[in-house]
Amino acid sequence: MVTHDVTLAEDVRDQEPTVNQLEVEIDDQCVAILAKRQPTAGDLRAVVSVMKVITDLERIGDEADRIASIAIDFGDLTQPDDQYADFRKIHTSAVKILKRTLDAFARSDVEAALRVFEDDEKIDRAYNKTVRQSIAAMQNNPEEIERTVRLMWATKALERIGDHAKNISEYVIYQVKGKDIRHADRTDEQWTEQLNPSKSIDN
Repeated sequence: MVTHDVTLAEDVRDQEPTVNQLEVEIDDQCVAILAKRQPTAGDLRAVVSVMKVITDLERIGDEADRIASIAIDFGDLTQPDDQYADFRKIHTSAVKILKRTLDAFARSDVEAALRVFEDDEKIDRAYNKTVRQSIAAMQNNPEEIERTVRLMWATKALERIGDHAKNISEYVIYQVKGKDIRHADRTDEQWTEQLNPSKSIDN
């Protein structure tokens, strides 16, 4: 989408079945570990977290496939910079948040995982702003409605990638702290205190 590279978009679509197969294989391996080794405490949380993370990664693959499909539909036509400016910004943010959350997961870094929540909120705000601007653009230029709607779909896919990155960060906290915060109120001071990276739990 950013470089108008149809060949690259087709390559992304070709990789999607591989991602799906990897999800199945890793999930099977995790189930085998649970059945044969019967891990407990921290080890159990680690296996469960991996199973949840691969589900979100597969869904990120679905979103990438969706963006690639839209890029192919657009073809190699170069659009005015203002039409893609917000998309590029959200794209950059989505790539960064995904890298950060995977790094946090690899290092079991609670503090880094907590920062991802703030990054996701920024993406959400940018997406909402883009939706408002796109609606105004369609009202002013009805001939561009179809193209603008497709661009909105692609931008929504980026926003969803941010959501999945946030989910992965929640699994980091679950693995390290033993706390399920998927529906927690992150404005609660007690919540923040409980997730203080300096505090540990018994393994």
